Order: sequence, then C-alpha cells, then structure tokens
Amino acid sequence: MADGPKLLKPPAEVVYAKELKMLEESDDGPRPPGWRMSPKAVRSFILGDKQRNIRRKFVAHASLVDRAMVALATNRGLMLVGEPGTAKSMLSELLAAAICGDSTLTIQGGAATTEDQIKYSWNYALLISEGPSKRSLVPAPLFRAMEQGKIVRFEEITRCPPEVQDSLLSILSDKVMAIGELEGEESMLFAHEGFNMIATANTRDRGVNEMSAALKRRLNFETVFPIPDFKTELALVKSQSSKMLEEAGVPMAPPEPVLEVLVRAFRELRTGESEDGATMDRLSSVMSTAEAVSVAFSMGVRSYYIRDGKCTGEDLVHCLAGAAVKDNLEDLKKLRRYIDQRAGKRSSAAWQEVYEARTILPE
Repeated sequence: MADGPKLLKPPAEVVYAKELKMLEESDDGPRPPGWRMSPKAVRSFILGDKQRNIRRKFVAHASLVDRAMVALATNRGLMLVGEPGTAKSMLSELLAAAICGDSTLTIQGGAATTEDQIKYSWNYALLISEGPSKRSLVPAPLFRAMEQGKIVRFEEITRCPPEVQDSLLSILSDKVMAIGELEGEESMLFAHEGFNMIATANTRDRGVNEMSAALKRRLNFETVFPIPDFKTELALVKSQSSKMLEEAGVPMAPPEPVLEVLVRAFRELRTGESEDGATMDRLSSVMSTAEAVSVAFSMGVRSYYIRDGKCTGEDLVHCLAGAAVKDNLEDLKKLRRYIDQRAGKRSSAAWQEVYEARTILPE
C-alpha cells in the first residue's frame, strides 16, 4: 500500500499525525466530554507553537479559533461564514482532526443533496430479502458522527434545499435521530459524547437557500475574514504554493517579486482600492487568498513544463486570465484596465513585465 500512488489530498489527521500524537501525549489540560485533546492543545495545533516546533496552519486572530472551540464544547453547533476562499473548510477540517481525530465525516451541500446522503440509506438487496434491520441500514456521515461521538462537517449548507436543512433541527436540539423503519431500541439513535456539527457557507451563496431562523438559533455564527496584512498574505501564498509545487514534482516556485505583484493585484482588485488610495473596478470573480495560491501554483507548473523554468509577469497575466478570472468577459476587461492604469506606473521589473503582457487581455 505504501508503494502505491500518492493521495492527492490526505486528510489533516494523516498529514499532521506526528503533531497530533505528540500534542495528545503531552496534553494535561481539561478536555470537554468526548474530545481527544484539550482546547489549549487544539489551539496550539491550529495556530502553531514555536516551542514545540508546531507550525501555524490557519491565519486568523486567535479569538476566532477560541470562540469556535467554545461553540463546539457546548450543545450548539458551529457555523463558519465568509467570502469564498477564506479557508473556512480548512479551519473546519483542522478542528475536526484535532478534536475527534477524524475529519472525513463530511457532507457536501448542493441542490441535489438529500436526507439519505446526510442521515442513512438502505442496502436494497438486504432490505428486500430480510426487511428493514440494522444490518441493511447504510449509515451516512451524520449517522456515523452521532454513533461514534465525532464531529460531522457540513460544507456549503445553504446550497441545500430548505427542507433538507430543517431535517437537522431535532438532531441539533435533542441529539437524537429517529429511524422510522426500525422498531424497538433501534428506532432511535442517540448521539454519543463528542458529537457536534461544523457547517460552512460563503457569503456569496448565503441567499441561495436562506437558513430558517430555527436552524440559525441552533448554531453559533463566526465570520472568517480575508487576511488583512499584505506581508502575512504574501508569506502564506508563497509557502502554500511552494508546498503544492513540491508535492506535484515541480522543483521550483515563482520568484518572490512576481508573487508580490500577484498578491498586491489580488488585494487591490478584491477591495477596489489601490495601496495609494485610488479607487478602481472590483472584479465579480473571487479574488481570495486561496485563489491567489492557485494562480501561483499554475505559474509554477507553466514555467516548469512550458517555459523552461522561466517565470515572469507574462506568466502571471496568462494564469490570471485562466485561473482567477472565469467566464466573465467584463472581468477580463476590468483586469486589462487595472493593468493599464496601475502596472505601467510601477517601476519594478515584475510590474513592467505584467504591463508589457497586457495585450493578452481584451480591451
């Protein structure tokens, strides 16, 4: 098994297994019922601990992580909201990995999500031959989380139909799931200690299927904001893209001057304001840190396989057009105007390379 193909994205509990084991073994703090580690140890795992050589995995104010843990230590679930690409899913995964050692009990919300995919379904061959029984029941993530006392992650919950969302009401309130097809003790599944739910929703999609007031009352809402500091965002884009390129077998990364242009452009197009206070058109595309990492990764791949190791501002323009700006022609025109107005006035070689490559974009 070890000699087989590498996993593209192993879960956090696999990637950081050594850190989790070390923290768990040295943890002497009080633990909420069902938790593998104390909140202090979970905090160290997510935000880093230099003394124990644990690197920071999520960039945000410590109080956000503290409030998220407090919510999960109570009977209320946790709802993470924010702009796309602000690492809500990453925080959800890290919290689940540290608290219960399993971040894979995940429900991906969407228009086609059904209650069966959330709670349980049936092995129809066994159901026909034996009738409804625990043996013929196929547990879904929510069922398994309740049964095992773990955290279930519900990604993009507001993309689900309202009736699917509201099927969670009694479970979050009473911590019990009714199984109408079974009889006796098996007709009710009572959640074990440690069970809770982390849901996420991005602010651009929250209106797709607005959550009911009843469901909102059962969740603590926390907003995850974009990284406010340029240097911090640049360091994150650099480290994450370098890690992705290394895992992809690309032995190089975009030079820092090009990454500086990338991060500065993303920040200005995201806010609609330049560093010197000038206003500009904001793009409708998501100009998040996660998207900036994706563009940096694309530049590295392009320069290694196509450009013989050269990575310049021209590669940035190509990758911006293909990765950051999607299918909106107006966004491509706004990006061209931004380069015309801002890049030409900046003296660095990387900015001038971007300016020279602007003809790739439509006017």
